[in-house]
Amino acid sequence: MQKVLILGAGLICRPLVRYLLESGNVEVTQATRTVDKAVGMIAAHPNGKAVALDVSQPDAAARLDELVRGTDLAISLLPFTFHPMVAEACIKHRRNMLTTSYVSPAMRALEPRVKEAGIVVLNES
Repeated sequence: MQKVLILGAGLICRPLVRYLLESGNVEVTQATRTVDKAVGMIAAHPNGKAVALDVSQPDAAARLDELVRGTDLAISLLPFTFHPMVAEACIKHRRNMLTTSYVSPAMRALEPRVKEAGIVVLNES
């Protein structure tokens, strides 16, 4: 079973979470500072779980590192300023990453390390 980490709980998350859970072969972990929203989106599905993660807190990088290590794909639906933090964890653990944001200069700067890690980091272009 594939493991997908979804970061965030904004409007775009609900259809993505439901689609992945209803596919039947994906385990979804939704990490967000507003855990109640994630709990509602997962709706007690056996392949889903909601966890607390506030990326603005001092311990966020360590917690994010732990979550990324246990996944196959990280989907960051966080504000674009947090994508480099997610990408760093993905590079470290050689996990693919997807965002819905345009490529920022900070993300572009990570491109050589992404290639060296042999992973895909897909942004909107």
